Amino acid sequence: MKLSTKGRYAIIAMSDIVLYGNQSPVSLSEINTRQGISLSYLEQLFAKLKSSGLVKSIRGPGGGYSLNKNPSDINLMDIITAVDERIDQTQCGGAMNCHKDKPCLTHFIWLELNEKISEYMRTITLGDISDREDVKKIIIYRESKNVNAYETK
Repeated sequence: MKLSTKGRYAIIAMSDIVLYGNQSPVSLSEINTRQGISLSYLEQLFAKLKSSGLVKSIRGPGGGYSLNKNPSDINLMDIITAVDERIDQTQCGGAMNCHKDKPCLTHFIWLELNEKISEYMRTITLGDISDREDVKKIIIYRESKNVNAYETK
């Protein structure tokens, strides 16, 4: 599946809020430190996430972002859509041999794949991510080694 950096980072950042927020706002600098996503990129993503109603911002000391809904009510496709991302496996879109009026031979197979991937992404929520044992193990490992996503020791 081809999902751009924008979609992946948005999912990672939203997961960070669920996993580390403990019902409190999470600052973008905290997400930056833990996940290695640049602050300016996070600002762009969170402007879109906020305008889509997935997060709310809290100003002042101790401020940051928190979810506007229960984690189990936000699926991965909600996040991808909020940051203007598309899942597109067609690879032929805009190619010389494939146009809207004259699709290539396998165009409809790729369209079906897009829909299956989108359907699957709608079944996974932020609550599901926070409940995963493998995710919990990653957090425990990072905390025990005092490392963040982009650091190695």
